[in-house]
Amino acid sequence: MLGDFLLLMHCMVSLRRRIKKLATKMVITSGNEEEKSNQEKESKEESILAMLGIIGTILNLVVIIFVYIYTTL
Repeated sequence: MLGDFLLLMHCMVSLRRRIKKLATKMVITSGNEEEKSNQEKESKEESILAMLGIIGTILNLVVIIFVYIYTTL
């Protein structure tokens, strides 16, 4: 049970780090139109990857919970 709790805490810390990293990368600097469009495209890609990471973390937590319930029955 302690191992499950530690894994859960590790997942939460990892999620916080990913969100902070995404927030720092999403700053768009001024430049010409081509640079802005490239930066907007990269920002969109990064936000999609961040969402996939969050969804993956949530799915991992669901699996951990189901495994814990299954092993305790």
